[in-house]
Amino acid sequence: MIDRLLFALAFFSALGSGVMAGLFFAFSAFVMTALGRLAPASVIAAMQSINVTILNPVFFTVFFGTVATSLLLGVAAILKWGEPASLYLLAGSLLYILCSLLVTIFFNVPLNDGIAAVAPDSAEGAATWGHYLAAWMPWNHLRTIGCLAATAAFILALCHQMREFGAG
Repeated sequence: MIDRLLFALAFFSALGSGVMAGLFFAFSAFVMTALGRLAPASVIAAMQSINVTILNPVFFTVFFGTVATSLLLGVAAILKWGEPASLYLLAGSLLYILCSLLVTIFFNVPLNDGIAAVAPDSAEGAATWGHYLAAWMPWNHLRTIGCLAATAAFILALCHQMREFGAG
């Protein structure tokens, strides 16, 4: 019973971290580049709108739901350390929590708060945008890579779990 629950949690963690990797990837690969080609007043207004709009139940469910499943899987991995999937479950959990949750909280959100506090058409806004873009992108790249690596780790854990189900 517990093995089936862990499998379901790993499955949902793989999906959630994959969705978040895709979201972060889109911003790293083309959204921020496209926005960087616009006038500062336009792009600041766009980012202010994005940063408000993203705070919705669908985003929260995926983002924080994956944090919750990762926490549960991390604890389970430690408790079941001798099993083949444990290392992958712990790695996926730590990667998601560190690179998605903590990077977002400590780096991207403060930058987002800074861009939210400026008037889009002000000189302060233009200066803030230049700093924002340069500082925000490396952290977003880290979120992208971390979530992608977490997805891979959860998939590897699922492969090990499926082998165990086949053997049992």
